[in-house]
Amino acid sequence: MAESPKKVAEQTEGRLDKVAENVRRGFDRVTKGRFSDEIKNGRFSDQVDHGIDQGRVEARRRKQGGSER
Repeated sequence: MAESPKKVAEQTEGRLDKVAENVRRGFDRVTKGRFSDEIKNGRFSDQVDHGIDQGRVEARRRKQGGSER
């Protein structure tokens, strides 16, 4: 008899959890934990995306006939 869909889903979820944990460990090993520590310490929480602002400034300059930079 075939396994119930619920049991298959639970097994799949367990396998995916293991894969995710292995990826996290591998990433931490490669970065030596620096990146995870930076995020945990709030390194990126207060930064805004300056790329959008920079793009707007460059577009305004081009529209006014100036150079991009």
